[in-house]
Amino acid sequence: MEPLTWTGSLSGLNFIFYIVLLLLVLTIVAQLLFSLVPSGGARAVGADGTLADDQGVSGLINLVISWLFYAIIALVLIYLVGGIILGTGAGIFGGMARQMLPVWIALIITFAVSITYKRKLGLYGKLFDSTVGMIGFGIVMFWVFTGVMGGVFDMLITHDSLSQASGMKNKLPGTPLRGAEEGEYAWYLLGGDNLARDVFSRLIKGSWVVVLIAPLATLFAFMVGITLGLPAGYYSGRLDTILSFLANLILAFPVILLFYLLVTPEIVLTGIPNYMAAVLFVFPVIFFAVLLNSRYYTQPHIRTPLLVVVLGGLLWAYLSLITNDGFIVKNDDVTVYGIPAMIDWIPMPPEILVVFVSVVFVNSPTVFRIVRGLALDIKTRDYVAAAQTRGEGPWYIMLWEILPNARGPLIVDFCLRIGYTTILLGTLGFFGLGLESESPDWGSTINAGRRLLSLYPHAAIAPALSLLSLVLGLNLLADGLREESLRD
Repeated sequence: MEPLTWTGSLSGLNFIFYIVLLLLVLTIVAQLLFSLVPSGGARAVGADGTLADDQGVSGLINLVISWLFYAIIALVLIYLVGGIILGTGAGIFGGMARQMLPVWIALIITFAVSITYKRKLGLYGKLFDSTVGMIGFGIVMFWVFTGVMGGVFDMLITHDSLSQASGMKNKLPGTPLRGAEEGEYAWYLLGGDNLARDVFSRLIKGSWVVVLIAPLATLFAFMVGITLGLPAGYYSGRLDTILSFLANLILAFPVILLFYLLVTPEIVLTGIPNYMAAVLFVFPVIFFAVLLNSRYYTQPHIRTPLLVVVLGGLLWAYLSLITNDGFIVKNDDVTVYGIPAMIDWIPMPPEILVVFVSVVFVNSPTVFRIVRGLALDIKTRDYVAAAQTRGEGPWYIMLWEILPNARGPLIVDFCLRIGYTTILLGTLGFFGLGLESESPDWGSTINAGRRLLSLYPHAAIAPALSLLSLVLGLNLLADGLREESLRD
């Protein structure tokens, strides 16, 4: 069986693609150079007072860039559709395109439904009026669907991420599997790593680690930051001084060193991360308790059963998160029991818990400062004064008057912070901190592949590009959300 090339039977398009890409790069360079030259003429003004597009050289360059960009997109779509139809007949790209078919279908359905009902979906719907926002959303959702379908349901992987195949150590992308049995995928699409494992399957599996931990850890950090930042900004005074001092104290500590201290085995054995989890993970429970109580305080017939149901579920989830094998902390000196293992419905391995706690602890002070600053500004608005005049309680004002009006900057920061968290997770994995050595997370995979980077770069480049694309997508999504929130 012959090794696969990158594009297989579609290789005839490669020359066209390279020419178009080269022209696009040259045109962009020409645009940058031309922008340094002062414009000699004035732009035309339309009847409605708006400026017309440039009709000179600058306008022509912009038009050419637009058409070349659309040509690149068209060629990529041809590669993609051809790959889905031909499979490995279209080479490595074709094999990966067909394997990712469920993801393409999910993306098409998501975009079709969202664009159809975008006028009814608030800020999320307005995101589809922004080209940058749509591109970022598409990249992010690609990895979300990939993580769920490939990491949870094993729909996309071609081989087990931990299995080793004889003779496949450090093999290049497209290498056929030696002695492949009937029903077994016949190639390592992205080659083999230094332990003869399939890089493509590990890449897909590793995406679930990032997709699971980064958003959830960021969400927990926001729960902590919002719960402490709102009263600090609203009340000010001594409470603000104490909380701000603690936040600045944590922020003054080097992040990487702080991570290193939290995930080292000596610190883990003391149970400190478990104690920190018990404190930090209780903030979502407090947040929703205060949120619902302040909203339905004057309606006890609704408030009481709602609090019982919601807080009961949240407390169960809280205890499940901090409990592992029936214990919250268990070492030679201290044993703290949690809920029984039979009702522990959220599996949280110790190494994942340590990383989760570290990310929440590091991000919470920054979120606190952002929320505090927004609260200091918004509390002076007229609608806050009106709520105070009506006799509303402080927590009602903070959660139902101030927080909704701060949602724009917070949503944008949430997207950016997921990107920062993704980089932090990659950094931890790269240094071998927290996660298990055989974990398929991208940071660990990059670290394993870097040792032979000059000879076999594919094992490290594939997860590195994946990490880059996800962070880029999150940044573009944040830019799109910022652009649309400013129009409100």
